[in-house]
Amino acid sequence: MIALWVVLGLVALLLLWGVVSYNRFVAQRNAIRDAFANIDTELRRRYDLIPNLVETVRGYAGHERATLEAVTNARAAAVAAGGSPAEQAAAEGPLVAALRQLMAVAENYPQLRANESFVALQGELATTEDRIQNVRRVYNDQVRAYNERVQSVPSNIIASMFGFREEQFFEIAEALRPEVERAPQVDFGTQPPGGAASQPGQAQPGETPPPA
Repeated sequence: MIALWVVLGLVALLLLWGVVSYNRFVAQRNAIRDAFANIDTELRRRYDLIPNLVETVRGYAGHERATLEAVTNARAAAVAAGGSPAEQAAAEGPLVAALRQLMAVAENYPQLRANESFVALQGELATTEDRIQNVRRVYNDQVRAYNERVQSVPSNIIASMFGFREEQFFEIAEALRPEVERAPQVDFGTQPPGGAASQPGQAQPGETPPPA
């Protein structure tokens, strides 16, 4: 009789452990879904900023057609991706590269960099980049903890029994942040190295000469 109670006790403990482990998997998976939804929200915020940014740059550098089109096309591809985290992250790579190129182009247009709308858009873009990286780290930390449980003994038994599979990380380039921080810096009073300061009305590099 004692042996029977011991066996029943062990069975009860195993069932309790199984229920607790299962519920923890469910909670972790839901947290991952919520974290990815936060990533999607911040990505959408960036998508919404890009058209205004492109139009502002076009007003000063309309002949930079290839760069402007690259940003527009990369944005469209990223918006349309909407698949797994890995697929979405893959679509973000070209968009970040295109935006980085756009910011590099802006360096050649002092009047553009001094434009209030452009500076404001860059500030919003920089803030959005910070938010994207923050929610991305939260998401990846949750995925890492979840995947470790899926792989580890004995929780992998519950994972296998109930179909809990490893989740994908979300990895995108982080190189855009320095670009959006650097571009607003402009000083019209600085004398160019090795030459005299430009005179009023003299065209700057990358600018269209003023009308006579």
